[in-house]
Amino acid sequence: MNIVVITGASSGMGREFAMQLDRGLHSVDEFWLIARRGSRLKEIASSMQHTVKILPLDLTNEADMTVLTESLAEEKPVVRMLINCAGYGMMGDFTAVPIKEQTGEVDLNCRALLEVTYGCLPYMRAKSRIIQLASSAAFLPQPGFSVYAATKSFVLSFSKALRAELKERQIYVTAVCPGPVKTEFFEVAEHYASTLAMKQYTMVEADRVVKDALRASSKNRPMSVCSLPIQAFWAMTRLLPQDPVICLVQKMREKGTEVIEEEKESE
Repeated sequence: MNIVVITGASSGMGREFAMQLDRGLHSVDEFWLIARRGSRLKEIASSMQHTVKILPLDLTNEADMTVLTESLAEEKPVVRMLINCAGYGMMGDFTAVPIKEQTGEVDLNCRALLEVTYGCLPYMRAKSRIIQLASSAAFLPQPGFSVYAATKSFVLSFSKALRAELKERQIYVTAVCPGPVKTEFFEVAEHYASTLAMKQYTMVEADRVVKDALRASSKNRPMSVCSLPIQAFWAMTRLLPQDPVICLVQKMREKGTEVIEEEKESE
């Protein structure tokens, strides 16, 4: 049995990957959709043509992670695609965001991604593909988004190294590094601070990011960077020294905060 495994499948990018692959992928037998919200997964499954295995799991919980590994061991499928989308970020100064929120980012964005990847690899074959959702935040340390950016830098670095390790097995790894995407992500991320206006202007739709990511994966590219502004940002971070760029980002944050405070005072 050939399967696709998608984490974070209940909304946003994970949901969009499921929808697009369901329409265009005919070489798999079943989709395994993983997320905490089982009711959301059922809604998505009901609209899909493929058979769907619903796994309502919290990947930060070891017992739930065991459910996944035991399901793989029991059914012994061939994992043709693994797409790791589960993750979240919290905006705000490091000391302004509760530490449990920030360690939670590390746990889900990094540790859970590692465990799912490790658990699926024994069931992958030549031409299987892995898509890891990183972020343009991985390109540069980001004041006010420090932990999230660090976790995504980890995902990008890990993906590049894993890609090299799996080359002989012909398992392809692609890191997806979008800028801001119009999803539920910012409903959580902006709990303690607001998004820079520049990020709002560079937001793209999830379907575009996923389409680009699937194209990059099918062509065995190491990265997918969606939209010209984010591609320009990536080039800038490669060409310029990091320190001046980080200072510029911090100044933009401070200016943005001043504008927000002025707007609040005028209300």
